[in-house]
Amino acid sequence: MAKNRSGKKKFKQQPTRADVADRHQLYELSVQCAESEIDFVDDTYRELRGQRAKLLREDFCGTANVCCEWVSKRKNNHAIGVDIDQEVLDWGREQKVNTLSSGQQKRISLISDDVLKAATKSPDIVSAMNFSYWLFKRRKDLLKYFKTVRSVLKNDGIFFLDAYGGYDSFKEIVEERYVDEGDFNYIWEQEKYDPISGDLISHIHFSFPDGSRLDNAFTYDWRLWTVPEIQDLLNEAGFSKITVYLQGWDEDGEPDGIFEPTTVGDADAGWICYLTAEK
Repeated sequence: MAKNRSGKKKFKQQPTRADVADRHQLYELSVQCAESEIDFVDDTYRELRGQRAKLLREDFCGTANVCCEWVSKRKNNHAIGVDIDQEVLDWGREQKVNTLSSGQQKRISLISDDVLKAATKSPDIVSAMNFSYWLFKRRKDLLKYFKTVRSVLKNDGIFFLDAYGGYDSFKEIVEERYVDEGDFNYIWEQEKYDPISGDLISHIHFSFPDGSRLDNAFTYDWRLWTVPEIQDLLNEAGFSKITVYLQGWDEDGEPDGIFEPTTVGDADAGWICYLTAEK
């Protein structure tokens, strides 16, 4: 405890929860469930191909949480993570990859590169989740990415991606929910949507019980692509079969976490789906 020039005691201000928060850790707790994502990818590939996939490439891999989950699932699983952001890759190596066994670490390769240019082995699966490919805002650019994915896949490979929609997705809104595991609030803000271009500016904020906030922890400058547009582009890129898997609802009207193939959906306020595109 120190004194200022007036002789009064000066108390050191304690850091807030927001001051010491790790934005990547908060994201994983509130947004990403790598285990359920990998379960869906793994089981769906087996259903479609009659065998287990071994090599997965995760585009826009971020912290490589999904890569880590993949190599932890079976001893012969290998993963390649590609992301252009060196900072998030470094975090993933330190906080996620380094916690694995030495054998598991050897089966992960993280590459700092553009997903359009990264040269990798041909995987059984390419995964682009959390709507990350929406950063391609022009049709020709997204088509180029889809063609790149198809070219890198093995002959019987499958491309997995996700999308969200519903009439709330076109609104400028703020949604908040409590995350019990970390004792904080996750806040999703759709700040601006342009119906002419389809451009969408969104942010993730976090707030804490001590009253502090971590604003703009993540900001996304995307195009809000619709499922029909995505399917058209995947077809144009040369994929042989595209399937949409919608999430169902439980008796309380909450998402049940079960994704089933379907060709018809309901006009809900918000929904999430997976898509598979078979080479």
